[in-house]
Amino acid sequence: MSLSPLPRPPRGPRRRSLLASAAGAALLVGCTGGSGSGDSGADPSADDRARARAARDSEQLAERYAAVMAAHPGLAERLRPLREEVVRHADAFGAARAASPSVSASVSARAAGPGNGTGESGDSGDSGDSGAVPGDRKGALALLAGAERDGADRRAKELLGVSGESARLLASVAAAGAAHVFLLTEDDG
Repeated sequence: MSLSPLPRPPRGPRRRSLLASAAGAALLVGCTGGSGSGDSGADPSADDRARARAARDSEQLAERYAAVMAAHPGLAERLRPLREEVVRHADAFGAARAASPSVSASVSARAAGPGNGTGESGDSGDSGDSGAVPGDRKGALALLAGAERDGADRRAKELLGVSGESARLLASVAAAGAAHVFLLTEDDG
């Protein structure tokens, strides 16, 4: 009796499924628990600081996405859903809407110049701090993957010092960042 191997599923649905799962997780966090649900008694100011840092990080990441999309228009369709999710993350953390799509034009202009050097605190560990977008597609995707990985790592480290609701939000966004790293490094084939 001969068993033929099962055909391998196409890569496309896996990517979409993962992206949908990450987006669903982010939405789920917004729908769970009210104030005080599962709070661990963490310092409210620690929560505020963690959320402010996460909002700033997400805004800067959205700017990086916009810069890469401007420098590599062929990647725009692939990157747009990821950038939109990053903008939603910034909103969830309480960002002041600086990561809105309208910021793309100014970011694109800065990205075209020699290094924009945002240089804000909490940004020192980021890969690609100079703001310059690599000229090759693979390098540009690696820049974004590194920034996503750094952000996910920072958020995961902050989990123990914040209350339940903030911890859930940080964990969800860190997981979405890890999914983005996978999507950005997945070979197109």
